[in-house]
Amino acid sequence: MGEWLELQFANPEFHVGFLILIIAAMIALLSKGADILVDEAIVLSTRWGVPKVMIGATIVSLGTTLPEAAVSVFAAIKGVSELALGNAVGSIICNSGLILGTAALIRPLPLDRSIVNRHGWIQLSAGLLLILGCLPYRSLGTVFETGGKFPQAIGFVFVVLLALYLWLSVYWTRGIEEGEDDDIGEQTQNNVIMPLVKLFLGVAMVIISSQILIPAAQETAKRFGVPPSIIAATLVAFGTSLPELVTAVTASLKKQGELAVGNVIGANILNVLFVVGVSAAVTPGGLTAEAFFFRILFPVMLGVFVVFRVGAFISEKEFKRSFGVVLILIYIAVTILSYKLSGT
Repeated sequence: MGEWLELQFANPEFHVGFLILIIAAMIALLSKGADILVDEAIVLSTRWGVPKVMIGATIVSLGTTLPEAAVSVFAAIKGVSELALGNAVGSIICNSGLILGTAALIRPLPLDRSIVNRHGWIQLSAGLLLILGCLPYRSLGTVFETGGKFPQAIGFVFVVLLALYLWLSVYWTRGIEEGEDDDIGEQTQNNVIMPLVKLFLGVAMVIISSQILIPAAQETAKRFGVPPSIIAATLVAFGTSLPELVTAVTASLKKQGELAVGNVIGANILNVLFVVGVSAAVTPGGLTAEAFFFRILFPVMLGVFVVFRVGAFISEKEFKRSFGVVLILIYIAVTILSYKLSGT
């Protein structure tokens, strides 16, 4: 289907306006599919008696990260590795800057210091590992001109680290809410057929929309003369981050700011270990990290992680609105800079 779509979109008679509409529609479908996945995963987890803290730390983050994973993995398989890596890194910047900043602006976000500190250090460490994995160690002096590559072998290492992170998340939250749903009843234990059907529907929506989104984004980038990595790190990254945005805003409005913070941290960790790791693992040649990543995207990614760590350190019990302003300004600045440097 992908090759056929590429030929259709590349037709000069296919107006760029329709391409933009297709991208918008597929992003919406991606987000809806992810919403279904999250909702039904929560239903299944509750009926199976899984602690809700574990759901928020793992299943919700996995669900909201699925659009990034689907887009990046399919892009990597199709040989557009800069789109795969750009989408993952751009989503991290979007999550940490725009999404967490917006949630903090709506209402100061309460902090569970033990969880935020623990996962915050994992988040920063994962970002550092990503950059170290992309460095061309034989030609470090030219990294800002020639870029680097994230090898397939390190992708497999990241997949192992992903499994370790998920296991640790379960281990750390084990027993916190055990027994809360003991009175669910046998009827709810058996009533899982419809949630499972909806869960698979969500998976299908994410996969199909991802396969359509990738060639549409590629052709749009060509029409406007914008490098695919720039498109991936901004427009596509924002679109695939919509589930995190909706989750964070809703959680903040409902005075459940801890969920917003936890979901963003978890999604950032998964963007590195899950999205980048799996994308590299399915690509024999690895993922290409263009020079633009080392000049702009990687420093900004580390920057927002450091800002997050500093914000968590100086905040007493909650992230203030001023913290949200700083994060949003960082996101706006890097978005403008990305397009300026691309010459558009």
